[in-house]
Amino acid sequence: MATSQRIPRTDLSVFPINLGGNTFGWTSDRQQSFDVLDAFVAAGGNFIDTADVYSAWAEGHSGGESETVLGEWLTARGNRDDVVIATKAGAHPELSGQSRDNVFAAIDASLKRLQIDAVDLYYAHFDDDSVSIEDQARTYHDVVESGRARAIGVSNYSPERMRRWFEYASAEGLTVPVAIQPHYNLLKRKDYEQEYAPIAREFDAAVFPYFSLASGFLTGKYRSTSDIEGSARKDMIDDYFSEASLSSGVDVVSALEEVATARDVEVTSVALAYLLAKGVTAPIASARTTDQLTAVMAAASLDLDDAEVSRLDEASAPFA
Repeated sequence: MATSQRIPRTDLSVFPINLGGNTFGWTSDRQQSFDVLDAFVAAGGNFIDTADVYSAWAEGHSGGESETVLGEWLTARGNRDDVVIATKAGAHPELSGQSRDNVFAAIDASLKRLQIDAVDLYYAHFDDDSVSIEDQARTYHDVVESGRARAIGVSNYSPERMRRWFEYASAEGLTVPVAIQPHYNLLKRKDYEQEYAPIAREFDAAVFPYFSLASGFLTGKYRSTSDIEGSARKDMIDDYFSEASLSSGVDVVSALEEVATARDVEVTSVALAYLLAKGVTAPIASARTTDQLTAVMAAASLDLDDAEVSRLDEASAPFA
């Protein structure tokens, strides 16, 4: 498996694991976040994903906590040129939506918290039906032209609106998104494989899926609803228990364990390696502690064979 992946139409090469920053300043305190970031870079990682809204959902938080911690780490380490930083706009409580004014205010606020001059990849985080795709495409083009971002991506948009963005930007000579960030994992296959993967292929876009480990479900540590009681991620994990039957999800975890045992690796590594085998550029995975990071990073060098992929395809067929 390649040790780095080029983001199309850029000069950015990224490690095939994208470190999720949603834990920074939330379930990971400042020192834990610094430790995870240090360990990630020491292991060869260079691609870090955050968003201006992280972690506004937590009690007492207002958004921007993750970017603030990441910015402090970048400044403390003096390694801005060695890492690729992605962040997002559209969901911060004070700058919700994709109006031009909101987006430019959001990028300026993000750059201040990150303590950098430009982000490498800037996502439209969530769609805003009140703003046409054409206007959004022009706004994000202008963000790049202003020097605040080097490239753009699109995250939680319908397939129709996402495709329209690519088509319009291509036709009008605007900045074309270089990446999409879909919800994709072994328990969430159908939408990506049927709707979003064709867009990525047609327009040569990198794919950086979020919830790659189904909010921890695919690490094998949750087997029943009682297992998630008291977890900071309970609301996110509840979605997997409610969207499909628990037994089907456990069947997937059992298949992951079969492969992991045969390979003498962790379940987490296999779940991420599956996505890489499916052609994604770099799955996003977060780690609250450095102990959790080891299995995440191991996925980059784990090549699943056709039989192993087929076994996981079969087990996750109810979700495809």
